[in-house]
Amino acid sequence: MLIFSISKYINQSISALRAVEDLELDIKAAATACIAALRAGRKVIFCGNGGSAADAQHLAAELMGRFLIDRRPLAALSLTVDTSALTAIGNDYGFENVFARQLRGIGAPGDILIGLSTSGNSRNVVSALIAAKEMEIQTVALTGAHGGEMAKRADFVIAVPHTQTNHIQEAHITIGHMICAMVEEALCSATP
Repeated sequence: MLIFSISKYINQSISALRAVEDLELDIKAAATACIAALRAGRKVIFCGNGGSAADAQHLAAELMGRFLIDRRPLAALSLTVDTSALTAIGNDYGFENVFARQLRGIGAPGDILIGLSTSGNSRNVVSALIAAKEMEIQTVALTGAHGGEMAKRADFVIAVPHTQTNHIQEAHITIGHMICAMVEEALCSATP
């Protein structure tokens, strides 16, 4: 017999999401930066590891495809999707460089980089934030409660006030969806 409590889990998840309300100004600031970059003809670039890599892909797809309205594609991509680049760079330059190296190849001043890490200390995401600064690319850090090294490096920090990885990730995807909704609202009509 399973002892796991679905009700308890849902309540913990709801608690983490409720805490996101306190991050409204940070979320809107990040969305405004994304809107400005896209208006200027630049792109939104995402990166993260594990579940955060999946979220990075998911959010890039929401912008490139569609989120809530049928509209033109918005320039977005994730640095987590090219397994050949990830494994070659990891092998030749070290795993901590898998995102920074790609960013140096495809990023440009005026782009925006959104890094996701529940701890805020993922070395490859931190390295990407450092590379972005050198390239005049604005940065957003989506982290957990403590912010980690990413909070020291990013232009915009959205630190979910929680310490449990799964609930931080649930909040990250919700925050990402909010940013996508704000971007669509600001930039797109209801037609493609």
